[in-house]
Amino acid sequence: MKTIPPKSGKSHLVLVINPGSTSTRVALFRGRRCIEQETVRHSARAIATFKKIVDQAPMREDVVRKLLARRRVESATLDAISVRGGLLAPCPAGTYLVGPKMLRDLRAARYGSHASNLGAIIGAQIAGKAGPPVFVVDPVVVDELCDEARFSGIPEITRRALWHTLNQRAMARHVARKLGKTYETSNLIVAHLGGGTSVAAHCRGRAVDVNNAVDGDGPFAAERSGGLPARDVVELARAKPLAWTLKRISGRGGVVAYLGTNDMREVLRRAQAGDKACRDVIAAMAYQIAKEIGSAAAVLGGRVDAVVLTGGLAHARPLVDRIRRRVRFIAPVRVEPGERELPALVDGALRVLEGKGAPLRYPPPARPKRR
Repeated sequence: MKTIPPKSGKSHLVLVINPGSTSTRVALFRGRRCIEQETVRHSARAIATFKKIVDQAPMREDVVRKLLARRRVESATLDAISVRGGLLAPCPAGTYLVGPKMLRDLRAARYGSHASNLGAIIGAQIAGKAGPPVFVVDPVVVDELCDEARFSGIPEITRRALWHTLNQRAMARHVARKLGKTYETSNLIVAHLGGGTSVAAHCRGRAVDVNNAVDGDGPFAAERSGGLPARDVVELARAKPLAWTLKRISGRGGVVAYLGTNDMREVLRRAQAGDKACRDVIAAMAYQIAKEIGSAAAVLGGRVDAVVLTGGLAHARPLVDRIRRRVRFIAPVRVEPGERELPALVDGALRVLEGKGAPLRYPPPARPKRR
């Protein structure tokens, strides 16, 4: 693919949009240099006024337009818009061109409803009909699971990947470079610790196993129940409305169910002040995360170059220290707090703009069935 020259004659100008459950992050990059960045928090009260997540698009689009107006940037001067990808059909990793089929699936929430669905919708609105290309990079549904990982134990249910793909892959590449290796030659276990927790076994450039961080799998987290005893879930669903049960699994499960808050900063403060319930929950979180990391080590046959702890909760020393003590026998533990999602979104767009690869098309070809 030929290099696409920047419209301004300088480095490519890329707008990045990253919608989260309660925030909208937007940034402007000139090449790989961030020239403006803003995170706008949306209160629970504001979010609650919308019946469906897709209805939030105009509110969040306004955040993006205000930043562009402040910088006096017209959409026509942008070389690309790069956005966090949402719940789509299972995809290989890569940079996808946003098109009508993708937008239809996101607007209809065909594969589920999540704030990340809004990225492509907002990007397409900003670009307009004659604007810059809009890209989705490493969406949350990237699926590289090995065949064995897809078995659930019930033929009617197939395990699927739903995880923090963008940050996990970016952090894996970052740590591999620190180790003097490449992502494609490394075996890494990456645990993203946030509102949800995903733990992936990265085997030479592919996440061959990862828990579904949204629908009730793996460790419990700030707002997610994690894996549950199946019979007890069925009994709970019989006793409670279905909507209540589903919300208990994702949105009102985990820490918020035990302690009444999903603010881990508050939980950590209370634990430090001597609150036994908070201390117990932190210890249990660390236990379950370490247990999931141990499972990923088995997937990799014990050949692990590093265990990587990342995400917002990697700043929480009491949690991280407990995890480290349990898993350091597996491999050196690298703590990389926060996330690298915005640079990863820019890198994905620039790979296309600089002619290093063609954008992928959605939907991807059907995955061959196991024989």
